[in-house]
Amino acid sequence: MADYYETLGLSRNATDDEIKKAYRKLSRKYHPDLAGPEFEDKFKEVNTAYEVLSDPDKRSMYDQGVDPLSPGGGAGAYGAAAGDFGDIFNSFFGSAFGGQSGPISRTQPGRDSLASMTIDLKIAVFGGTESLKATLYSVCDACSGAGSADGSAPVTCPDCHGSGSVQRVVRTMLGQMMSSQPCERCEGFGTIIENPCASCLGHGRVKKQRTISVSVPAGVQDGTRLRLGSQGEVGEGGGPAGDLYVDITVRAHDTFTRDGNDLHCWIRIPMTWAVLGHTTQIETFDGEREISIPAGSQPDDTLTLNDLGVTRLNRTERGNLVVHLDVIIPKKLSNQEKKLISDFEELNKESQLSDKPEQKSKTMKKGKGFFEKLRETFA
Repeated sequence: MADYYETLGLSRNATDDEIKKAYRKLSRKYHPDLAGPEFEDKFKEVNTAYEVLSDPDKRSMYDQGVDPLSPGGGAGAYGAAAGDFGDIFNSFFGSAFGGQSGPISRTQPGRDSLASMTIDLKIAVFGGTESLKATLYSVCDACSGAGSADGSAPVTCPDCHGSGSVQRVVRTMLGQMMSSQPCERCEGFGTIIENPCASCLGHGRVKKQRTISVSVPAGVQDGTRLRLGSQGEVGEGGGPAGDLYVDITVRAHDTFTRDGNDLHCWIRIPMTWAVLGHTTQIETFDGEREISIPAGSQPDDTLTLNDLGVTRLNRTERGNLVVHLDVIIPKKLSNQEKKLISDFEELNKESQLSDKPEQKSKTMKKGKGFFEKLRETFA
């Protein structure tokens, strides 16, 4: 996998501004029309690296060891370069081919951001409000987004005289041509801040940790992505914030397992409850509920409590709570207990299974009966 940071000459913790500046510098340096056709491959590498590192989602994937571009990296890079060809062409031949006609606005919209959050299963069942801590670009408190330390307005750039670009004559394979490029002194803004804010260095925004209130709807599943409008990073110059996307992970529960909108739990009961029947209490997300275990219950039998499962997403109906019976068969019996079981077997001999065990397919749900398991234990 290509090292995109090395291609742009950056460290892995480079900021968005550093990535942008490095790209501008290298794209000018290796453009085939300026450096020569032998630098075409290097020019493509620079554009591919910028395509990945300038996009928060793609950069996040790359930092986790996954190249977001297709296995055909060369084709992907060429496609990216072709897609940005208008911007590249404008950068070098803007005045001659209808490129940048004025300075860039200092107020830019912020990008969308991605965060993740882990919630309890109970929040997924009923919904609720959770707090998320995220480090995002926010308006600089020191200058309120203006970028100036003393509140003064930006002044016209003396190099480009407010146009945001400078023109140079360059030699190309087509001859001498006039090249229009973003002004390096003002970075294309047409103005400069003479006394930039010490906190944001004139950008009007700084990275800081924010606590964001996230409304989690009932019924969300593991992997659900929520969109929080205008909660992403603030743009340059205090521009409007982008959206924040939050990936939800539902934490495993000690008691309940989720299957769609149903919840499942397992309770261990003594053999006597299964044989004779019993009424008991179990815990649910709605508090204690009474269940009646019918006489003659078998291992792995289930009881269903309606409307005690997960709320269906964007609806009010709920799934069910399915209770699985885990019957405890005693492994050691006293002589008196053995005699009582033997007496019961003798009295109930006509209804017992034959000495030859019943054979069943693995796909059948029902297991062996109680007394068949008891006979195996006594043997």
